[in-house]
Amino acid sequence: MLEDTKAQPEFFTATSACSLAGVATIALIANFGAKILLPRSVRWQDKATFIWLAFDALIHFSFEGSFLYLSTFGRQVNTSVGPFAEMWKEYARADFRWGFSDPTVVSLEILTVLGAGPLCCWIIYQVVRDDPARHYWIVVLSTAELYGGWMTFCPEWLTGSPNLDTSNPLYFYVYLIFMNIIWVFVPLWLMVDSYGHIAKSLRLAQARTRSKKE
Repeated sequence: MLEDTKAQPEFFTATSACSLAGVATIALIANFGAKILLPRSVRWQDKATFIWLAFDALIHFSFEGSFLYLSTFGRQVNTSVGPFAEMWKEYARADFRWGFSDPTVVSLEILTVLGAGPLCCWIIYQVVRDDPARHYWIVVLSTAELYGGWMTFCPEWLTGSPNLDTSNPLYFYVYLIFMNIIWVFVPLWLMVDSYGHIAKSLRLAQARTRSKKE
């Protein structure tokens, strides 16, 4: 019995704590950036958008960027060493694909780090300048992130989720559900908000064009 107990993975480890603390720190940095760069009169929707985009960009560049480094040119997380390697080994206990450089996951992360990350920064710049063109790019970014999430998990669902470990509550509820579902609900909200701005502007332009013809 003692040997079986020792063989089971711990529910919460120091790596778990450091990883979650890192995510919380990034969220605080994003919130601090909004307070510095945005005027107090800014709409709460625009402030929330800034915070999300800053959080999104920092996650892409730091956490996911480290995964990309550890998973290309013959490297893989399972055989790597260092703080980020340990963090990804922890996540790979929930989704095994992240440990052995699954080509689909790595391909999606290339687009995420090199595409979505810079696009987040561009939209942040537009939010600070109050440039309405940001709404188009928000829709582009949100669509890409929703598609990325779908392509990450749909193949698993279709094959019976052989690479997912849902037996540990931390792995299932925090790593697999919470840390992924926020990239579903927030992009959906952003798309709805930006759709409202785009549709309103187009309808106003259409109404002005019609009034001139009359």
